[in-house]
Order: sequence, then C-alpha cells, then structure tokens
Amino acid sequence: MSHDIGITTATSETCRRPLAGQRVCCSWSGGKDSCLALHRALSDGAMPEVLLTMLTEGGDRTRSHGLPRSVIEAQAKSLGLQLRTVASSWDNYEQSLIELLRGVKADGIEAAIFGDIDIPRHRAWEEQVCTAAGIRAFLPLWQTDRFALLEEWWQLGFEARIIAVRDGVVGREFLGRRLDSQTANELVQLGVDACGENGEFHTVVTDGPIFRYPIRLVLKSQVLLSGCWFQDVALEDMVVVDHFAKTSEVFETSEE
Repeated sequence: MSHDIGITTATSETCRRPLAGQRVCCSWSGGKDSCLALHRALSDGAMPEVLLTMLTEGGDRTRSHGLPRSVIEAQAKSLGLQLRTVASSWDNYEQSLIELLRGVKADGIEAAIFGDIDIPRHRAWEEQVCTAAGIRAFLPLWQTDRFALLEEWWQLGFEARIIAVRDGVVGREFLGRRLDSQTANELVQLGVDACGENGEFHTVVTDGPIFRYPIRLVLKSQVLLSGCWFQDVALEDMVVVDHFAKTSEVFETSEE
C-alpha cells in the first residue's frame, strides 16, 4: 500500500507527531479499535508495514475475536500490509507476543501500535511486552472520548460488524449487526460501553478509507464459548473491486 508520507526532522514537528517517519507494526484483532489506531498512526506520519495477530493453538482462528484466519488474511491483503501470526495458548500468550515483536524488530520495526482506549492495566502490559522486545508501544486512541472515536470512525467511512458479545451483558440479537449510530445508542441504553472497551462486544472491520477493497462476509452459525456468543463468518466469493482504481462499482458487506 502506497502512502505519501513526508519524513521531517524538525524537533517541534516530531513532538507533535511522535510516530512521523517511523516503521511500525500494529497489534491487529481485526476489529474497529486496532483499525482506527492504525489509521491515526498513518495520519501521524507513521509507516506501517506489518499486522501482528495472535491465533488459537490450532492456528485457524484469532485468539481474541474468534475470527477465521482467512478473514484477517483478507484484511491484510486489502490494507497492503504483511500479516504475521503465532498460535498460542493463553498460558504462553505473553511470551509468544514478545517473540513476535522481537521478530519484527529484527526487521527494522521501531514501534508497535495498540488500540486500547483507557484501561491502565492493558497499557501497562503492552508497554511491558514492548520493552521486553526492545521496541516502543504507542496507543493513538488513548483517553479519547468514546463517542468522539465512533464519530471519527463513521465520518471516515469505516464499517464494522459485531461478531462477539458477552453473554448476559449484550443480547445475541446484536450479532452480525453493523456498528452504526443506532446500534451504538442501543448498546449505551443497555449500560454498555459504546466502544466495548470492557470486552462487552467485539467487531470485525469490513471496509474503510485505508482498505483497497471491502471485505465481503457471509454470516454463519452462532456459538456460545467461554461466556461469549460468537458470530461465525466466512469470506464470500467475489470479484475484487479496487477502491483506488477508476471504477463506479463498489461492493458492500452483504446483509443477512
């Protein structure tokens, strides 16, 4: 993916844009927060090269969101970025991530992007693993108002669907729904964090300004696992349409 990013050496500009000119990786869940953090890093002048995703022990699904590996591979391809993964249990998750970070550092990556918003223990852990790997951690969304983030998300033209909800907190009828303003307001009325920062729900990104083409998904079965309902998804066979090419035809994520 080509980005016209100018590298500056001015001290004042570096202070305002701490990621300017830096080669970075992004901790990638496939969801909205890691995606918006990546977009903000790009806007800050960073040069993203790699997405890092932790997988389940079998290596076929993402560790946090339960997404099929094929979906995050499709996201990475549309973004024009490398995807590096490692299969891991929760018991050796931290060491596995440290090794993954050390691998990208050896290839010249200077910093890792994370999408956390304001949970201090999450930030402390991310900084800890990055320190162990010898790179820096950046959290572009840190302490930003929830609805300000969502408004930014919508105004930029990103799209995402809810693919996991915590049982007893968010009803499974939200699975598969697009995270638009109506859905967000309904969640808030239920007492749920608008961004799902406490793990109330998770999303999968299907389109946006940094994607070359949308990710078209088919909704499959729903399953209850470890206290969460998951919406299984699969890639729909499609002819890829490049947003950056001169064409009037655009595919959107399919409705149920």
